[in-house]
Formats: sequence, structure tokens, C-alpha cells
Amino acid sequence: MSDDVIFWVLAVPAVAAAVMVFRFDSMARATYALLTSLLCAGGEVLLLGLDYLGVVIVLMMTIEMAIMAVFMVMYMMNPAGLMPMTMVHNKKGAAAICAVVFALLAAGILLAPWPSRRGRPSDDPTMDLGLSLMGPQMLTMMTLGLTLFATIVATVVLATRRGRYDRFGDDLTARGADDPVRGGTGR
Repeated sequence: MSDDVIFWVLAVPAVAAAVMVFRFDSMARATYALLTSLLCAGGEVLLLGLDYLGVVIVLMMTIEMAIMAVFMVMYMMNPAGLMPMTMVHNKKGAAAICAVVFALLAAGILLAPWPSRRGRPSDDPTMDLGLSLMGPQMLTMMTLGLTLFATIVATVVLATRRGRYDRFGDDLTARGADDPVRGGTGR
């Protein structure tokens, strides 16, 4: 497939899913529409040859939307965010602001004096992007990422009230005398 075809195959669903974020009437559906849009955008970044950044976008957005969906199931007053609700507030004002911003951005694209390319593309755009973003702090950021991941895992482990085998030993189907729920989770 040519790059042009791949671009349009990713661009059309990205825009359609982004529009659906505001058309759906439930938080859960809007979350998955946003995930679809962002995955397509990550594919576009991969198409540009920025493999590291594209993979980071895909992984980060997938994990972020999964966490958002879990929190919606846990904390929303309606079941899993599936009950109808409005996703847009002040529709007329928001539409007016969007139209003005779109017109300004389109005018900027058409009227800006775009520079012509000088030199040739880098041999390793991923390395150059990393150095541009992080500079000499790349090792610090990698260590920070691992530390944050370990913190998240430790927090989840410490937040659980009891473990899998804390109920009745290896027999997970046993029921305690005062426990009405099979498996011992009804305390």
C-alpha cells in the first residue's frame, strides 16, 4: 500500500471517531471513540517515520483509556457510564468558538510563509526527537518511568483488602459460616 492510501485509511476514521466523541451520549462510548481516534493519530505518526513517538502514543492512549473506563465503572453513578447523558455544555457558544478557531487555523495554514526544506532528513529521527525532547535527561526520564510504574503496581497491591488465597486457603469456592457470597467476598 502506498503512504497516501494508508494516510487516508487512518485519517478518515480518526476524524469520524473524534466527531463521535461529542455525538455519543455515554461516557463509556465516548471513551472508546476517543481511543479509536488517538490510535489512528498514532498510526499517522508511525507513518511519518517516528516509530518511537508513534508507539508511545499508541501505548499511552490505550492504557489511559483503559484506566478511564475502569474508573467510570467504579465511580460513576450510572452503570459503567452507559446511561444517556449530554457530553457537550453550552452548545451554541462552543460551536461559535470552534468555528472561529477553525477559521483562524485554516487562514494561518494558507497565509503563513512556509519555509523550504534545507538539508536532508536525519538518519535517525527517533534519536533526534529524543534528544530534542529530553536532552541529556533521557536516563532520568527512563528511570522516572520505571519508578512510576512500580509505584502504580505497589499502590494497587497495597490497596487490596485481602489477597486471592486469604479467603479460605486454596478452596476458593468455599463459603464461610457468616459469608452469604460464594467465594468469600461478601464481608
